[in-house]
Amino acid sequence: MEQSGTSTRLADAVQGLTSELVSALRSGGPFALAAAVSAADGPAAVRVVGADAVLPSVLRRTPAGPDDLAVFSGAVRAYPPPSGASPTSVWSHWAMKRTLLRLGGTLDTPHDGVPGHNGSPEHDAEPLATWLDGASWQSLTHQLAVLAPLAVPGGDCAVTRVARDRPVDVARGFVRAVRRRDWLQAAGAGRWLVLLDGVPDTLGLEAGLTFVAQMGCADPRVTLQVEAARLMRTGAPV
Repeated sequence: MEQSGTSTRLADAVQGLTSELVSALRSGGPFALAAAVSAADGPAAVRVVGADAVLPSVLRRTPAGPDDLAVFSGAVRAYPPPSGASPTSVWSHWAMKRTLLRLGGTLDTPHDGVPGHNGSPEHDAEPLATWLDGASWQSLTHQLAVLAPLAVPGGDCAVTRVARDRPVDVARGFVRAVRRRDWLQAAGAGRWLVLLDGVPDTLGLEAGLTFVAQMGCADPRVTLQVEAARLMRTGAPV
């Protein structure tokens, strides 16, 4: 029962944080991560949301406050991927580290024993993306949707390079996700598609994103991905 209660609190914390992020992206107003999460469940919620926990600062190129950076870096340090973690978990953690460093934060506590924890090249080295080599378009779309926080302007890495080489496959995956009513995967794929060249004009991405937003509006995670895609697509300050 206690474990179930903890899971419920975490789920509520993730939903609350995601909703606050959506509001900040829509309004263009200030966002304070430290105020959006509790001391008890905050670090875990931030880790679940990943690099998107500071998305307003990333997309609008606004400074993150020292309290926000402290919360974000605390989550990075507290939840390193365990040995044998999935590639998406490893990449998600790397995305958080890179985002923290780009926003001016540091990882100056050697929590996971990795040299260069203060942001040196050794610490910021990319994980391998070989698990995506030869992936089917269905699998590729699924993996990219999970790693949607990597889909940001100027976010060059091995995963983004794979996506750039396969825009038609990602577009096919977007259509498939919509048909399967997998709104979260569709929203994540749509976020990637706004950054890719070579997306078929026949896809109707803008109308597709509107449809996904309408159908998936009960899930703030879906709305967050769609709002991020819209900001990047419409040329908002990113």
